[in-house]
Amino acid sequence: MGRKFIVGGNWKMNGTKAQITEILGFLQKGPLSADTEVVVGVPAIYLDYVKSSAPANVQVAAQNCYKAEKGAFTGEISPAMLKDIGINWVILGHSERRQIFGESDELIADKVAFALSNELKVIACIGETLDEREAGKTEEVVFRQTQAIANKIKDWSNVVLAYEPVWAIGTGKTATPQQAQEVHQSLRQWISKNISADVANSIRIQYGGSVTGANCKELGSQPDIDGFLVGGASLKPEFVNIVNAKE
Repeated sequence: MGRKFIVGGNWKMNGTKAQITEILGFLQKGPLSADTEVVVGVPAIYLDYVKSSAPANVQVAAQNCYKAEKGAFTGEISPAMLKDIGINWVILGHSERRQIFGESDELIADKVAFALSNELKVIACIGETLDEREAGKTEEVVFRQTQAIANKIKDWSNVVLAYEPVWAIGTGKTATPQQAQEVHQSLRQWISKNISADVANSIRIQYGGSVTGANCKELGSQPDIDGFLVGGASLKPEFVNIVNAKE
């Protein structure tokens, strides 16, 4: 059985109710390929609103959650809270969480493990900075970040990995399809060797980093790219074209 293509839209800290209504409008109009799983990552304050208004073929994700059920963690939300309002997905480990908010590999791994234990599905982000790529450390970095998660979890069936080269996020620079495929392939080989061949064959690895309607088809044609995690373009009607990249 092939891996089902999965396209995520990460809205980041964007949107008002009026703007979100417009986004939901083009998602409802679609049409969205039935062969692609679609998940949108929504600011926490709008999760309930989007969940109640999104078309049935669009799932809703939180952009973060903490590694505890409840407690004195001002400003955080827990997996249990997400489940309570019917949210089944969360994005964890995004490079902005790592870089701007100082989240370590270990904290992200703890959050992934706790979210999974609460029956959430996780899009776990990994990726190298421009300095790390230029220093030839791409594989070292993505393997280290993946290993941290592997140290904390056994069951990968509800995990999607999102490879996002940090230098390509929001910059307009995109890894070439060949560069992206190369990392996805080496990551899958690493997973086969260090986790299991079954996980390597079944896990979906998204590409993220300045994905647009113009470059999505070529990126999506690569054998080890199983979808996209889309930033800015997920706020625009071209997101529909990206969802349909495999058609």
